[in-house]
Amino acid sequence: MTSQVSSTTSAGDPPAVADVLGEQRKPVKETKRLDRVIIRFAGDSGDGMQLTGDRFTSETASFGNDLSTLPNFPAEIRAPAGTLPGVSSFQLHFADHDILTPGDAPDVLVAMNPAALKANLDDLPRGAEIIVNTDEFTKRALAKVGYAGSPLADGSLEAFSVHEVPLTTLTLEALKDSGLARKDAERAKNMFALGLLSWMYHRPTQGTEVFLRRKFAKKPDIAEANVTAFRAGWNFGETTEDFAVSYEVRSADAAFAPGVYRNISGNLALSYGLIAASQRSGLPLFLGSYPITPASDILHELSRHKNFGVRTFQAEDEIAAIGAAVGAAFGGSLAVTTTSGPGVALKSETVGLAVSVELPLLVVDIQRGGPSTGLPTKTEQADLLQVMFGRNGEAPVPVVAPATPGDCFDVVLEAARIATTYRTPVFVLSDGYLANGSEPWRVPEVDQLPDLRVEFATGPNHTAPDGTESFWPYLRDEETLARPWAVPGTPGLEHRVGGIEKQDGTGNISYDPANHDFMVRLRQAKIDRIAVPDVEVDDPSGEARTLVLGWGSTYGPITAAVRRIRGARGKVAQAHLRHLNPFPANLGEVLARYDRVIVPEMNLGQLAKLLRAKYLVDVRSFTQVTGLPFKAEQLANAITDLSSTAGSAAGNGALPEGGSDHGDF
Repeated sequence: MTSQVSSTTSAGDPPAVADVLGEQRKPVKETKRLDRVIIRFAGDSGDGMQLTGDRFTSETASFGNDLSTLPNFPAEIRAPAGTLPGVSSFQLHFADHDILTPGDAPDVLVAMNPAALKANLDDLPRGAEIIVNTDEFTKRALAKVGYAGSPLADGSLEAFSVHEVPLTTLTLEALKDSGLARKDAERAKNMFALGLLSWMYHRPTQGTEVFLRRKFAKKPDIAEANVTAFRAGWNFGETTEDFAVSYEVRSADAAFAPGVYRNISGNLALSYGLIAASQRSGLPLFLGSYPITPASDILHELSRHKNFGVRTFQAEDEIAAIGAAVGAAFGGSLAVTTTSGPGVALKSETVGLAVSVELPLLVVDIQRGGPSTGLPTKTEQADLLQVMFGRNGEAPVPVVAPATPGDCFDVVLEAARIATTYRTPVFVLSDGYLANGSEPWRVPEVDQLPDLRVEFATGPNHTAPDGTESFWPYLRDEETLARPWAVPGTPGLEHRVGGIEKQDGTGNISYDPANHDFMVRLRQAKIDRIAVPDVEVDDPSGEARTLVLGWGSTYGPITAAVRRIRGARGKVAQAHLRHLNPFPANLGEVLARYDRVIVPEMNLGQLAKLLRAKYLVDVRSFTQVTGLPFKAEQLANAITDLSSTAGSAAGNGALPEGGSDHGDF
């Protein structure tokens, strides 16, 4: 944890806390200035760690720090209490400068019980601070996770700075006059912990108090109990001798271009992007969806925006959801279906139908660990080959992938452009890391968003030799090869749709071998000619012989790793793909420019397979399928090693001796 000692004293109390302290004389405490901090809250899935992390993140965003988060929780609604599989955690990395990842290792761990401590201890660097709730370190709780004795007493934590805090007892004492039952009062201990951390890092407090009163508006006694516990935690940090130092991380003004910013998760950005696409295209937005982790938040969010003409349909299953979406597309809506990997498998036949009838449709896949039910709350990038080829017959579809939570907004707009311009279903490949993680996002100006207006067919488009005019539903636009989009009910534009092969032009059912061959090639040609930007290469020196190529959520860890290598005087180039089908036109030339191409992926090398097949390049894979994102140090070491083993290591430096093992350079 890089720090500069400041000779200032405690920055003073927020108004809400000052009211509680009254005229009490406060001890003078030292404040240290840091450039970044990584905090992890961990406890049972019922301890409110996600809420605690969300609130700390919201106040950190309002303070103006750059930040990145990593929520990590069990798939069970209520996992077994006190067990290792039941641990829920939330990691936040915030800084006074530009950062890219949630950080490799926490500077501070808040452990609400022995299971939380044991599950996260191996991630802590030497010297990290640990705040433990000693009330939960009972013999039974220790034995449940395999501790023969308390790690607080056996010397096993000597490498760390341990703060033993009876969080439960202190919370109950603060709420003794609240009138709440003991069980209800205990639930507020996460707010006590949040108050303590808010004091330690000078986080604003008023927003959290407003949030709590709003969240529990129908239960004012619960609201006030949580506010009281929150204030008590802040006061404890200010008055106890165990916390002699607080920390200041200044806002990251220099890291942001001028504008209005908000903290946003990937799923929320994606939802807003869909609404923006609807408004910019002039098409009503229809979402046909079936709840599935980690995509359900999109359905929940869009259902709140009927004022924008959004219609949401929670279907009885995945097949019905996409079927309704295809029907909405036929009717002239901006049609969307959201899901995760298992749902994509169920939707595959109907995606093929949308390819055949050539209707615009957005299929949003928030990837998670598989196969089968797999790891519902963990992240993975293993659906790429499924969305590329997981349909019968030749059924090509465009595929795009966001790089960061905020980028989900822009990628959905791009997917809508492709879908409506080329009359095709488009896959958007996000994942659990992006969906649940968050970052500061600059709110765009509406007039800077792309114009997505669509022209529907309004009349006949074909004239027979005898002069008779008619409507041909499969007549092609010469530039895009898209067929016309005719809204049902338009006079004179009646036409049939269905899954059986069509005759080119007329759309009549056809079993003619030559026509089928032509239509298969035509549908592929339509995808191949989609206009996508060239891939951009970041190669400051212009002398790198190694290219690191990524896609999707690996952007942050890859960029952080590349920064580390360059900081050690290594020379490495970086590129990141948004468009996975079709590839950018210049990708082949870019790959041929480098001696070594390394592709990190959270799968077993799916993009690498596609690149080897298409460009005949000896792509080197570095893969991980742990359900967690890459760490920057891990990638930096792998890139350096792969660069060296592929030939001469000249120009590619390793990490400096004693380099940081957490955070971004």
